[in-house]
Amino acid sequence: MHPNNPFVKDYDFDRLIDHYPALKEYVFKNDYGNKTIKFGDQQAVKALNIALLKLHYGLDYWDIPPNNLCPPIPGRLDYLLHIQDLIPKKKLRLLDIGTGANLIYPILATCHFGWQCTGSEVALDSLDNAQQIIDRNILLKSIELRQQRFKNSILEHVVSPEDRFDVVVCNPPFFKNRSDAQLRNQRKVRNLQLKEGSANNFGGLSNELWYKGGEEAFIKKMVSESVLFKTQVQWFTSLVSQKEHLKNIKRTINKTDPIEVQVIDMEQGNKKSRFVAWTYRQ
Repeated sequence: MHPNNPFVKDYDFDRLIDHYPALKEYVFKNDYGNKTIKFGDQQAVKALNIALLKLHYGLDYWDIPPNNLCPPIPGRLDYLLHIQDLIPKKKLRLLDIGTGANLIYPILATCHFGWQCTGSEVALDSLDNAQQIIDRNILLKSIELRQQRFKNSILEHVVSPEDRFDVVVCNPPFFKNRSDAQLRNQRKVRNLQLKEGSANNFGGLSNELWYKGGEEAFIKKMVSESVLFKTQVQWFTSLVSQKEHLKNIKRTINKTDPIEVQVIDMEQGNKKSRFVAWTYRQ
C-alpha cells in the first residue's frame, strides 16, 4: 500500500462503530483475536465504507443500491495517491470515467486532496444515486456529474471543447460478458471459502462489470479517443486488473505517439494491481 495511505494500519473498529453503530453487527474477532469483518460480504463492506467516510472525511451520507459495486476504499485511495506522485501539483482537475453509483473517486479526490472533480456515467440510475450523494453532503458540492449518452463512447461526448483536465482516471469493466463475470465470481467465492449463494462483494451492474472484449478492448477504445483530447488532458490513466493485458495495451498506446507511457504498480496486502498512464504533452 502507498506509504501515505492512512488506511495502511489496521482499522480502529471501536472508533468506526462510534461513528456508524450499524457496523457493529458485522464485526467479529478472528482466530488471532483481532477485530475484523468478512470482506466477501457486500453488506459488511458497505457498512465499513460508510463508517470510514464518516470518520475520516466527515460525510453525512453515502449509500449505493444493492446491485451496484461496493468499492474497497483503501485500494481506491491508493490509485489517487499514485496519481499525486505522477502529477506533483496541489490542485488537480480530475475526470473519472464511469464514476458509478458509489462516486468513490471524486469523493476521495475532493475530501482527501481538495481536487476539482468531474464524473461521467452511462447508467442513469447510477448517475442519480451519485447526485444524491452530492446533494446530501455539502463537502461534495463542487463535484460535477455528466451523463455519457452514447454507450460505445468513453471520452467523446463527455469532454467538451472548453474542458482542461490534469488527469483522467478509470476503473474499466473487467469482464468480456456476463458468463465470464459469473465464472470468475464463482472462483473468487471458492478462493475466499464463501458458501455458494451467500451475500458477496462481487455485485455490479452490466456496465460496471463487462464490456465486449473485456478491459483490454475498453482501454484500447479509451486510447483511440484520448488522441482527440491530447491538448486538453495532461495524463490519461486506467487501472489494468490483468497483468497479461499490459503488453497489448502498451502497444496500442505507443502507436498513438505519446510523449511518455508509465505502468505504475500497486500493492494492497496480498493483492497486486497496476495502472497505465500516458501523455501527449510535455
